[in-house]
Amino acid sequence: MSRAEVYDAVVVGAGAAGLMAAGVAAGRGKRVLLLDKNRIPGRKLRITGKGRCNVTNDCSVEEAVAAIPRGGRFLYGALRQFAPADTKAFFEGLGVPLKTERGRRVFPVSDRAADIADALADFAQHQGAVFCPEPAQEILVRDGAVTGVRTARRTVDAQSVLLACGGASYPGTGSTGDGYVLARALGHRVTEIGPSLVPLVENGGLCARLQGLSLRNCGVQVTQAGVKKPVYTDFGELLFTHFGLSGPTVLSASAHMHPMEPGKYTVHIDLKPALDEGRLDDRLLRDLRDNQNKQLLHALDRLLPQKLIPVVIDRSGVPPETRCHSLTREQRRALLAVLKDLSVEIRGFRPLAEAIVTRGGVDLKEVDPRTMESKRVRGLFFAGEVLDADAYTGGYNLQIAFATGHLAGVHLGGPSA
Repeated sequence: MSRAEVYDAVVVGAGAAGLMAAGVAAGRGKRVLLLDKNRIPGRKLRITGKGRCNVTNDCSVEEAVAAIPRGGRFLYGALRQFAPADTKAFFEGLGVPLKTERGRRVFPVSDRAADIADALADFAQHQGAVFCPEPAQEILVRDGAVTGVRTARRTVDAQSVLLACGGASYPGTGSTGDGYVLARALGHRVTEIGPSLVPLVENGGLCARLQGLSLRNCGVQVTQAGVKKPVYTDFGELLFTHFGLSGPTVLSASAHMHPMEPGKYTVHIDLKPALDEGRLDDRLLRDLRDNQNKQLLHALDRLLPQKLIPVVIDRSGVPPETRCHSLTREQRRALLAVLKDLSVEIRGFRPLAEAIVTRGGVDLKEVDPRTMESKRVRGLFFAGEVLDADAYTGGYNLQIAFATGHLAGVHLGGPSA
């Protein structure tokens, strides 16, 4: 085009953070252009939470910060200005009723992530943001300040640009690390990129034997070789897979397992966390008495899922054909030890493409937490997963996206008229 188009702000990335920021900025009377490589906005948002979309967590700001192991302190101000309660009110105000489930996870009543994505996209559009399905190729800068954006088809003049193009997980949705490339080109440091909230690959074959088995109420503890204090402790759901471990407790644990090295970490699973060893021993003795003439392999079906029984017995070292009435005290103690600590040595993470979020990103030291503006380039802003901040599962990562997007939107394009 012979003449550049003119906007107050350009938002690069039409995901959770970008759509929020574009709508907020446009609602302040700013002329906003929203760029994305996908033809439909909110592509990744539409598949999050297995298509249900865990919108946020029904918790306080302080609890949200505590659930963010990387970047919580930096994000405190953004979360104070747009808290989980604000996220709930925002979407319900857009006509999307919400519900709170186990773990205070908040979902749309419809269980359709598309309802959240559509509501957010409609919000941005109705506020006046212009959506254009084109990727940004270059952020234009002169004298240390943003002047606009160049795409393959156009040049856009703008005094503010927001990079909200996500991380590098789920690349099929367009999250291919473009924001890191653009940030580096402008002199920003990007910390090492890796997977977070990602399944774990076992070192051995125990999990493969239990493939498909889901435990709803188990204790999970992660230890590091040579370190006495546990790296992470949790309680809840866990899933055995052909490669290792997955499920909410495992995904959250992965956020603490860095740097990853084969054999460095071990996951300890308490199969009966509600019972201390004494009470569990009483329970085991009762089952053994009730099945005294049976082989041990056929006597634990009231205590454990069928798939777990041979694995637990094998790990204990007790011959599975042992009759219950002949089980020694030492053998019973060995069984108890495995029931309270079924350990799985970890070899590594599943690939970044399978991670829920990306660990690493734009160095938070180079971003103003009061505005989300770059400390290096005037008029350049960041929001969402492109930042070096990640949280546990439970809606916290989307809350980060909404809060940082909202805060950036308040400041994009300069003061309100």
